[in-house]
Amino acid sequence: MRLVVDLNRCQGYAQCAFLAPDVFAMHGEEGLLYDPRAEEAQRARVKQAAAACPVQAILVDELDLAAEPSAADGPAGEEESDG
Repeated sequence: MRLVVDLNRCQGYAQCAFLAPDVFAMHGEEGLLYDPRAEEAQRARVKQAAAACPVQAILVDELDLAAEPSAADGPAGEEESDG
C-alpha cells in the first residue's frame, strides 16, 4: 500500500493520527509525519483515516505493489520463442 498526503492541503486536524497512529503522527501543532509505504495490516485503519480527513488530503494507492513484476523480470505473461 502506498500513501500520498497533500501537505499543502493538510490543515493539521489530526484525525488520521487518531485513527491510524502507527502510520500518521503530528509533529508540532500542524506538521504531519507519515509512512508513505504503510504495512498492509494497517489498510483498514488507513482507509478510515483517509475518509475522516476533513480536507481529503490523503490518497491511498490501491495497487498491490508486491504483485507487480520488476523490470528485471521482463514483460509479464510473455514467453521467449525461437521464431
